[in-house]
Amino acid sequence: CAVILTRLATGDLHKPISILFCNLAVSDLFTSFSGFWISMLFITNPDITIFGSRDMLAPYALYTTSILSTIYNLVSIGIERYLAVAKSMRTRFRVARSHSIGVVFISWVLAFFLGCLPLLGWNCLQAERSISVLYSPFCVNYLVFITLPNVVLAFLVPLFTYLRIIIILRKRKLRMQACGQATGTYRSAETQVARTSISIWLLALVSYAPFSAGVIFDATNQRCHTELYPGVYIFRNCTAMLVTITCLGNPLLYTLKLRELGAKLKSLRCLSAPRVRACAI
Repeated sequence: CAVILTRLATGDLHKPISILFCNLAVSDLFTSFSGFWISMLFITNPDITIFGSRDMLAPYALYTTSILSTIYNLVSIGIERYLAVAKSMRTRFRVARSHSIGVVFISWVLAFFLGCLPLLGWNCLQAERSISVLYSPFCVNYLVFITLPNVVLAFLVPLFTYLRIIIILRKRKLRMQACGQATGTYRSAETQVARTSISIWLLALVSYAPFSAGVIFDATNQRCHTELYPGVYIFRNCTAMLVTITCLGNPLLYTLKLRELGAKLKSLRCLSAPRVRACAI
């Protein structure tokens, strides 16, 4: 909420990256709200969160939608940062405000479609054989279909984009050294990108890897609810807490650090492009 209010109050939404940051905050807000909804259902009627009920479809669908939207936002931010840094080296493509709005719209449509599939009929309220033990009444095949590809996307795409940014900065630093120019600013930017990208990747790993492990366990498990109570459900609650930590960590990693970093990279790109071309000539 603080991120959203700050962006709206300062009128900073004309920047493409600011739109993505604000949308990430909205996704995290929805994740927190849906997690709170599930927690209240657990407090008032714990059995329906263990054995499943039709009442759990809507909160679980909202929870899935918000997590998917968060993942798509993280991927979009990484790609936008890569295009912003690589612009002067390989491509003339410039990320505009309309592009960010389009990405936000597509990500929410895709997240809502995939997240609401159980509400459209892909659930196991009637079929007990393939029902999920951890997230009843979701089906196991639905959880595998949703979780594993998107978690892999959340791991690999940011890892690739931020590694490419670090490689681009290092190449520019070497070119500046060949021209006899000072490279302290590039070294500082490279270090900051490395630290931030490692933090982002570790946060995603800590948050989503246990959740993925729970889904894999759910898919390979052949025992019923009562045999797994209470240990497995404690693990399920811990994975939900880790996802909530992501909602708290995203504003710190992206809004407070990458905003300043983005401005620094933009100034470096504008200043260095003519020098690099002159050195190449």
